[in-house]
Amino acid sequence: MQVPDPAELNKRLSELKVEHRDLDAAIDHLAASISRDELQLTRLKKRKLLLKDAISRIESRLIPDLDA
Repeated sequence: MQVPDPAELNKRLSELKVEHRDLDAAIDHLAASISRDELQLTRLKKRKLLLKDAISRIESRLIPDLDA
């Protein structure tokens, strides 16, 4: 198994955070809309949760392991 480069992980983490922030804005905009599409809103929220999980996984990989 190849150990990923921390610089690559940080770059991917930044990309995911930007996408997560953009989805948050899109969800807020769609939720405030009078004629909102509930299915689309649900899909966006699900995608946002998946991004949050991916962000958490990458952040945990960036924390160095400490031998006890």
